[in-house]
Order: sequence, then structure tokens, then C-alpha cells
Amino acid sequence: MHSIQKITPFLWFSGRAEEAAEYYVGIFRNSRICQVIRYTEAGQEQHQQPPGSAMTVALKLDGQDFTLLNGGPIFQFTPAISFVVNCESQEEIDYFWERLSEGGAPEARQCGWLADKFGLSWQIVPTALPTMLQDADAEKSGRVMTALMGMKKIDLAGLKKAYAGQ
Repeated sequence: MHSIQKITPFLWFSGRAEEAAEYYVGIFRNSRICQVIRYTEAGQEQHQQPPGSAMTVALKLDGQDFTLLNGGPIFQFTPAISFVVNCESQEEIDYFWERLSEGGAPEARQCGWLADKFGLSWQIVPTALPTMLQDADAEKSGRVMTALMGMKKIDLAGLKKAYAGQ
């Protein structure tokens, strides 16, 4: 049993919650599946899920609690909700970008956004970006914003060059 986080993202999947949990735990360090609650025959006329299949999967991804639900095909993910992965280096950006985009939407979105193979949106972002975008020097921050808007996967060196005016 794990302690309960005050606010926990609760994500709706269609029959793939357990697969998704295993996938995410394999990507993020310090992660684990904490609990799987399975459907039974009780309530099957409402939930329509096979008895024994995962109903909810509680997991921890690098310290953040999540719960995944196998709720059926009624709802799908949209880019309106995404999870930000803060990265300290280009190596980290590359790692998360490559792993999370495996089998995902063929076209990445602007500014470090991607959709994984389950349709869930992620933003792979360098931790240095907010500082550069909030610089008191409007020219510096403007150059960074212009560079950022032209990127799909973020190139940290490119942002730093824009920031320095190179």
C-alpha cells in the first residue's frame, strides 16, 4: 500500500491500461506499478469488461502518482491535456523524445510536444527554457521564442544560441 497523493492524474484507456503502465514504468526511472485492481463478473452488464482484466492500475512515475483506468472506447486523449517532462540536458530530451514517441503519432507537434502510442500527449522541455523566455531583455527572450516556434523536438543548443544572439 502506498500513501495517497492529494491530486492524482486519472487517465482513461480502452483495454490497454496495464500495457501502458508497464510501458511508462519502463521509461521513467524510479517508477513502479503499485496496485492493479481487476474487473470481476459483478457489474459486467455496466462495465462490459472481461473478468480478470485490469480495471485500474496505480503507478508511480519518478515520484508522481497516476491511475490508469480501462474504461472502454468511449473517450480518447486529446492534446488539450499533456504531461511535461522537465529535462536537464539534450541527452535527457533525446531519451524521452525517442522513447515516448515510439509507435506514436507519426507527426510531432510544435515546441517539444508529441503523442505516444496510446495517444497521450507529452511535452519534452529543457528546464532552462522558462528562464530564457522570461529574461528581462525582450530581444533575448524574443529570439528564444522565435527559435522555439520553429522546433518540434527541442534543440537545447539552438535555444542557447538564440538566447546569446548567435
